[in-house]
This record gives sequence, structure tokens and C-alpha cells, in this order.
Amino acid sequence: MKYHQRLCLENKRIATLHQSLNTTRNNRQFCMAYREKEIEKLYYSIGEVAEQFSVAPSLIRFWETEFDILQPKKNRKGNRQFTREDIDQIRLIYHLVKEKGFTLSGAKEMLKNDSIAIKDKMELIDSLKSIRKFLIEVRDKLQ
Repeated sequence: MKYHQRLCLENKRIATLHQSLNTTRNNRQFCMAYREKEIEKLYYSIGEVAEQFSVAPSLIRFWETEFDILQPKKNRKGNRQFTREDIDQIRLIYHLVKEKGFTLSGAKEMLKNDSIAIKDKMELIDSLKSIRKFLIEVRDKLQ
């Protein structure tokens, strides 16, 4: 089974668990909570990106000079404008350097050789974290 198929199955399982939690058994009514769609920005400032990863903006600028894959757009004033793709690249770098403990040269080598495998592992880790968070919420609701 391919990774994306597994991820789709996990998402379906989570949706089913959400639905079963929001269903009242006594009244046999379905009360799914209404969720507004989040508005996603097209561009993020360097401060917003640094805040997402709890690092200094100078570190993001340093990574920009060190890693060729990271090239955010700049506006007329010269301010960096990061897209979701740029943030995903920073997430890869952050994962390798800060979480896995790679040196900069080691991280560059990993990105050059196995970037697809790293992305797959990170997506898997992120989905497992979201499942864990959801299960903790379920446990807390049941107690």
C-alpha cells in the first residue's frame, strides 16, 4: 500500500471517529459541528515563519543563504515573502537540523540525495502526531 493511500485511510478513520463522537446515542441525532473554512494566506513574513518554528528570523535568513532549495520571493522593499512551499522547505530543514541533529552539510547532503523519502517520513510523522492529538482529545472527553 502506498504512503498516500495509507494517509487517506487514516484520514477517513479520523473522520469516522469524529462523527461517532459527535453522534448522541440517546437521542439518535447527528450533531456535527459546523467548521468555517480557514482563510490561508498566500505570503508570510519572515517574522511569522520564524514564530511558527520558534526560531529567530536571523536563522531563517542564514538557512536561506546555506540551502539552495530555499528561495523566497522579495517585494519591492526587499522584504521576504514566504509561500506554503517555502515553509514546507523550511520544515524539512528544521526537521533535519534541529530535530534529527544533522550538521548543515549533512542536511544538505540528505536533501540532495533523499528529499522525497524525507518528505514522506515527515508527512507520516505529522499525521501520526495529529492522530495522537485527536486520541488524547477523545480520552479527555471520555473521562
